[in-house]
Amino acid sequence: MKTMLLCTVAGAAMLGSATMIGGAAPAAAAETDLLIGSTSASSSHYGYFVAVGQLVNEKVPGVKASVVETGATMDNIRRMARGQIDLGLVTTNVAQHAVAGTNAFADKKQDLELLWVYTGAPQNVIVRSDAGVEQLAGLKGVRFNPGIKGSATESTTEAVFRTLGLSADYVRGSTTDMVDAIKDNRIAGYVKSGAGQKLDASTMDIATFTDIRVLGLSPDQADTLRAKMPDISVVDIPAGAAEGLPAYTTWSFGVGVGATSALPDEVAYQMVDAVMADRTVQANALADLAGADLARMTLTYGTVPLHPGAARWFTEHGIDLPERLKPVR
Repeated sequence: MKTMLLCTVAGAAMLGSATMIGGAAPAAAAETDLLIGSTSASSSHYGYFVAVGQLVNEKVPGVKASVVETGATMDNIRRMARGQIDLGLVTTNVAQHAVAGTNAFADKKQDLELLWVYTGAPQNVIVRSDAGVEQLAGLKGVRFNPGIKGSATESTTEAVFRTLGLSADYVRGSTTDMVDAIKDNRIAGYVKSGAGQKLDASTMDIATFTDIRVLGLSPDQADTLRAKMPDISVVDIPAGAAEGLPAYTTWSFGVGVGATSALPDEVAYQMVDAVMADRTVQANALADLAGADLARMTLTYGTVPLHPGAARWFTEHGIDLPERLKPVR
């Protein structure tokens, strides 16, 4: 008997979880197909999920993983709820709202559990140098993309702007569309998650032929976010995020991998075990992960309970889980 959590990408009929993971055949004979939701293929994070898929296929017996391009966190959570993907990229702030049933998920709590966190994601406000915008308040009335459509960056940017009393003429679209629009001077800039303390690959693509500026938070704005938005972090980025860029302050959240309760505990455990043991594949995909402690990062940034299979890995390695990360089932 072949166990399938997902048969095909969008549009295919989905099997119920009892049919997918149940049956009389012995577990050792089962084969599990997983579909992993990521983000835009132009993002550094997409490459990370390709690396995760490679690890799963090589290290987790009986599991075949495939990666699909998506609209990032919000899109992934919605696809998981519809049974179109099995796990995927989630940001810690949006995950918290999804589980609590707040913000975009008001009164609609989601079945979402954390597997691990792999990086922090500074939110970089990038504008063309010739746009004449030197501070965040200067974006008022300026054509500007708050983040890839449907992403955590988009929703968080809008929340930050509301909290700080800022505004812009928002232009929606994919990363590829917005990068082209900035290059062509059809919009002034966008907000894009960084790759650790470096600018994202799509931002570096823009900077190849277009002078850019990063708009940081003022000290007062940083204090306001610390007081009013505890679901995000305020971080200081040192000089050198890209050649010639000075130090700046911005907002950030963690980026990790989430799944629903339909993901079998043993599969979740084996995946986390493979990811935590790896020292090369993930770092080759995302350079800032070289030497990174993913377990510690999960403890630092995690905002929702771990999947029981993931929690098992932590407890077996002698790691005490804070209350917020302890499984609820």
